Amino acid sequence: MSARLDPSWRVLTSWESPDHFRCVDVFIRPDGSFGFEEFRRDPEDMGAWTPVAYFSSAIYLSQAEVKQAAAQAVSWLAA
Repeated sequence: MSARLDPSWRVLTSWESPDHFRCVDVFIRPDGSFGFEEFRRDPEDMGAWTPVAYFSSAIYLSQAEVKQAAAQAVSWLAA
């Protein structure tokens, strides 16, 4: 898990791009709010997932809302 994600946040879903070099994690916080973050994995980083955006600070009230926001924000996810 990236240092950008708080350890108390529980990942509910992780979608990986077709080329396996990007992913989006959808998580829930202890207060019941939801969020997401996009990551990349590069060979020179030995396969470690690195955050590529600052989506994780946004707060969503439902899984449906966060999934819609992720699809709008991440171009490969919407495709």
